[in-house]
Amino acid sequence: MTTTAQTYRDLPLAERIELVEDIWDSIAQDTPALDLTDAHRDELRRRLDAHRADPSSSLVWESARAELLQRSV
Repeated sequence: MTTTAQTYRDLPLAERIELVEDIWDSIAQDTPALDLTDAHRDELRRRLDAHRADPSSSLVWESARAELLQRSV
């Protein structure tokens, strides 16, 4: 790969977000499930418990993404 970090930085924010999503999706597809540490597992449980206690405090991914992309315009 010959593209430099500066080339990425020159992209509009919305395009950089899409690029990161594409990279993350490719990593998820190519990587077997990773073992969680106890600390990570505890943090996930804490966040899930917080969400269950107040579901209105979170956004669905589509809404969060749309908000981020709108901010970049």
